[in-house]
Amino acid sequence: SLALSAASALFVVRSHWGIENRLHWVLDVLMQEDRARNRTGDGPHNFSLLRQMATNLLRYNQTNKHSLKVRRKQAAWSTDYLAELLEPLIPLQQ
Repeated sequence: SLALSAASALFVVRSHWGIENRLHWVLDVLMQEDRARNRTGDGPHNFSLLRQMATNLLRYNQTNKHSLKVRRKQAAWSTDYLAELLEPLIPLQQ
């Protein structure tokens, strides 16, 4: 219902698909969110938040230049790498 110029409409559409490709597609492919079996109560929302946090931690850590899929597997295989990923969440000790 909003009158947009062609350039504005292009920006809106590309922005929407940028979100879809950057977040939702990654959650579907990397975390297999569509295959999740939890459907009732707070479970779906809680697990969605955990998947998003895990994806953000994998993206935030730039020491490893592998794909997100490989980094996720490495975190499962190596407790040292997992600790490195979780380091931003641990408060500084004085």
